[in-house]
Amino acid sequence: MIKSILKSDDFKLKNCINYIVVAVALVAACTLHGMGELKTSYMNLLVQIGYSIILAVSLNLVVGFLGELSLGHAGFMCVGAYLGTFISMQLSEVIESKIICLLISMLCGGVIAAVFGFLVGLPALRLKGDYLAIVTLAFGEIIRTIFKNLPWFGKAMGLSTGAVKFTKKDTPLFIIVFITVLVVLFLVQNLVRSKHGRAITAIRDNEIAAKAMGINVTFYKLFVFVIAAFFAGVAGVFYGHYTTPVMYTFFSYNYSIEILVMVVLGGMGSINGSIIAATLIPIINFKLQEKLPGDLAALKFLIYALILIGIVIFNNAPKLAPIKEKISIKAIIAKLTAKNRKPEDILNDPAHWDKIPTKISMDEVLSTDIQPGNEYVPDKPEKGGK
Repeated sequence: MIKSILKSDDFKLKNCINYIVVAVALVAACTLHGMGELKTSYMNLLVQIGYSIILAVSLNLVVGFLGELSLGHAGFMCVGAYLGTFISMQLSEVIESKIICLLISMLCGGVIAAVFGFLVGLPALRLKGDYLAIVTLAFGEIIRTIFKNLPWFGKAMGLSTGAVKFTKKDTPLFIIVFITVLVVLFLVQNLVRSKHGRAITAIRDNEIAAKAMGINVTFYKLFVFVIAAFFAGVAGVFYGHYTTPVMYTFFSYNYSIEILVMVVLGGMGSINGSIIAATLIPIINFKLQEKLPGDLAALKFLIYALILIGIVIFNNAPKLAPIKEKISIKAIIAKLTAKNRKPEDILNDPAHWDKIPTKISMDEVLSTDIQPGNEYVPDKPEKGGK
């Protein structure tokens, strides 16, 4: 599949920008870690950014490309965090390598979350709009309440994951997370650009027309919902290996809204936008926690909300569009690559009129006087068409 994409006529460098940026960030972080300059707090921040990107991109499949509103993404993450991490804890008693345990638990947690996505999506996707949002929201609240009361997962005290949590002695977790981000981006972008992706966006644009064209609407809706749930489960497994204990309070309605905010801020149907927003929001949270200790921590959510409101207004206000265009990435690149030409350099331009060789000098052309009776008459064509 990779060879066919690279040999394709549709291959463009701009489609690989997000891979390049993520890979460069990973290499830079690994370099700093090797030099001993990367603090533990920043390593944890990188893990948060990584699984946030996975969550935002996967939810964008449902909200941005399919056009359905889901508020239960944190519920699927909760399934992956509890069950996937629990499986990893059982495997750690047999397998010494934490990386192998993590990889197996990623697959198991993602598959289990996908099964839940199928069970919830099969009846729920027959609904639309607010009704679908209410059902997915109810699923998220129900599933975390169930884990709260199960004795195998520590009940209200949470699931202690100390046996599988990555420490300083282990391979940094952010490396595995960012490699997974690259894989997720590759899979999602290829899905979106394939014929199946065009069918999904056709359902978003006009479901009736899509049915009339022979697209299996129910299949594609359920397919996208299951894929998004799988990736959310994988993100949950990363969360379970990054923190301890795994608490049900983290997967609340507010976190589902936060994931949705990442998608909306980045732009509906924009993968690159989701990456930027999923990077920005954890950084804002991290800086607010760092700068507002003690009693000032109560102001965190107020300042966080004001920042988000400001970003939304900036992205959507028509009067701010000129400013947005000037500071956009395209505009900055255009300014950096543009040649600075001065007025005095125009005379030295090889395309200047007096530098262009012509059969007749410009002075003769300008001084030609056409009088009546001296008009040019073309020769009549000879016989034979010559």
